Amino acid sequence: MPDILYVTEEGLQKLKEELEHLRTVERPLISKLIDEARDKGDLNENAEYSAAKEAQGMLEMKIARLEDIISRSRVIDESKIDTSTVRILNKVKIRNKLNNSIMEYQLVPESEANFREGKIAVSSPIAQGLLGRKVGETVEIKVPSGIIPFEIISISV
Repeated sequence: MPDILYVTEEGLQKLKEELEHLRTVERPLISKLIDEARDKGDLNENAEYSAAKEAQGMLEMKIARLEDIISRSRVIDESKIDTSTVRILNKVKIRNKLNNSIMEYQLVPESEANFREGKIAVSSPIAQGLLGRKVGETVEIKVPSGIIPFEIISISV
């Protein structure tokens, strides 16, 4: 059985919207390009036809991938998220004990990670180091630049 992917309601909706766009906009567009290229004659020496067929193959792979992700997705009930320890979908405020900088991250499924929005993948080194920890704890997390001690300041939803 394939692995279950946990997503937020918002994340699942974005995946469904992208899939719908690929099916209703991109797929007909590529079919039209293939038809136009086919009308130009000999398919053996038709670069436009070859390019359109390759684009169609890539699109169908992307559609199949999204269908697979959606079929394995389970929505996380945000109302039942515990904040006694760090868990997925928690917002965690941490302080870098080396330079006293304070950061806040939300731990999200890989498909929803967006560093600019402060959303880090639950599989990232920082998130892995924080999971299961409590407010006030200091954790040492190995990052590309070395090992950094972080203090957990707060956990919220």
